[in-house]
Amino acid sequence: MNLMSASESMASGAEHSDGYIRIGDMAKQFGVTLRTLRFYEDKGLLTPKREGNTRLYTKRDVTKLKLILLGTKTGFSLREVKQVMDLYDPKGSNVKQLRTLVDKSERQLVKLEKQRASLDEAINELKGAMSNWRSALQTRQSATAAG
Repeated sequence: MNLMSASESMASGAEHSDGYIRIGDMAKQFGVTLRTLRFYEDKGLLTPKREGNTRLYTKRDVTKLKLILLGTKTGFSLREVKQVMDLYDPKGSNVKQLRTLVDKSERQLVKLEKQRASLDEAINELKGAMSNWRSALQTRQSATAAG
């Protein structure tokens, strides 16, 4: 997943003549499928401009996609991502949006840290069991070779 800045992505040569990015180029830049982009559009997360059957994405759509990908990567549901994005007001201070984002992120961080602790415990248990199994295997192979 490539999370380059919006200006970098627009300057990458994939933009349409009037500053838009075509759906195929958007998918390629971010390592997602065309189906994924259409799905996000169906869910109201992205709103590309349409020229016939061609979807054209703006810098704002690039920013939105970055937020969607970050949100899903860190365990947020698309519903939660949309709730935060819907709070954005281009003319406002966006205090409510930022407060909501911080609150949701703090809860998600606690959840992820608990998951990491559980994973660390499972990994350590598996490593211990594997060590025991290797020892048992070595003992049995030695006994078989000697006998």
